[in-house]
Amino acid sequence: MSASIGLYRLVTRLAEPALPWLLKGRARKGKEDLARLGERLGRASQARPNGPLVWLHGASLGESLSLLPLIDRLTAARPDAEILVTAGTLTAAEVLAGRLPSGVIHQFSPVDAPGVANRFLDHWKPDLVVFAESELWPNLLFGAKARGAHMALVSARMTQSSAERWRRLGGAARWVLTAFDLVLPQDAESSERFESLGARPVGQLNLKLAGGPPPVDPRQLAALREAAAGRPVLLAASTHAGEDEIVLEAFAHIRSLQPEALLVIAPRHPTRALEVLTLARASGFTADRRTEAAFGASDVHVADTLGELGLWFALADLSLVAGSLVPDIGGHNPMEPARLARPFVSGPHVESWRGVYAALEAADALVTVADARALAGAFLAAIAEPSIAAERAERARVFAAGQGEALDGAVDQLAALLPAPTA
Repeated sequence: MSASIGLYRLVTRLAEPALPWLLKGRARKGKEDLARLGERLGRASQARPNGPLVWLHGASLGESLSLLPLIDRLTAARPDAEILVTAGTLTAAEVLAGRLPSGVIHQFSPVDAPGVANRFLDHWKPDLVVFAESELWPNLLFGAKARGAHMALVSARMTQSSAERWRRLGGAARWVLTAFDLVLPQDAESSERFESLGARPVGQLNLKLAGGPPPVDPRQLAALREAAAGRPVLLAASTHAGEDEIVLEAFAHIRSLQPEALLVIAPRHPTRALEVLTLARASGFTADRRTEAAFGASDVHVADTLGELGLWFALADLSLVAGSLVPDIGGHNPMEPARLARPFVSGPHVESWRGVYAALEAADALVTVADARALAGAFLAAIAEPSIAAERAERARVFAAGQGEALDGAVDQLAALLPAPTA
């Protein structure tokens, strides 16, 4: 074991007695579910089912949702296997509650401390552990490995800065990464970085590009279309602080030319709903919230519910995939509107998805807008020439559909790591 990993395990062991107090403090701030803090401490709230068990973990909402197509395929390939999914955030837990297939177990992820990890692993006894993206928790990883579980790191992401930090830890990266039986990086750049740190990648898989379209309730969509009454609708999806002002500035210009236009803002974090509502009203618009009012009564509708983004993409004449209008966020997944064949644009700051956006631009499936004036122009163009916007959206759909092929191969590789089915 490397010295840095040994130090990490010692520090987490010493910090463990303070965990209940720290978690209760987070619960008071609305960052934890007080009723389920036991899960964060490795105390299961459900019994372990019989049969082989696959434990899949995604840190936050995006990573957790990216696991859904993998869960569907694994369940079809190995119907005898039980599925446990863990996530670390309240938002992910709320959305997963309505999206996980019947029979799949959800728990909050355990804190990576030795005693917590032991309690969790002794109860669940996973046969296969699948971590998504960049989740590398040494206590859980080595604890599961010591109990005979196979380990997989899928849709793995490694930035240059992360790789440099791992190199400064001496042999820690090699010690951690060689514990995995299967490593499937997201892209060629991540693959090279993982390999340089001691991993043995055997392919590539980006789960966020490989799933199906987000859910759309047809009855709710019909009701929203009736409420819109033919008025053009602009959606700003997954906005962050600093972006709402740009969107509202664009909307003011749009309204000067399209007085009937409606704007839907879906903040990335619904807890920002009141802030967005205040900004909209301060900009001179009437505004309301999804949780408090029916759509269509105000100029600006703040979508502060979870799990409905597909509904708004399906409704909008044009969507902005936000997280891209200001620096240091890196953009968000463009595959959601693409899979629905709905027109969308993005800002220029998409560092976390650079290759995907470049491919979409090369396929003439994307327009990039740099500021409020450009966003307003893109929306007005989509209204004036809907057939052109629809053709671009169809090209994005075709691109998205082609990203799922790697998932089939990954499922075969993961299923091979499970115990053979009993007769």
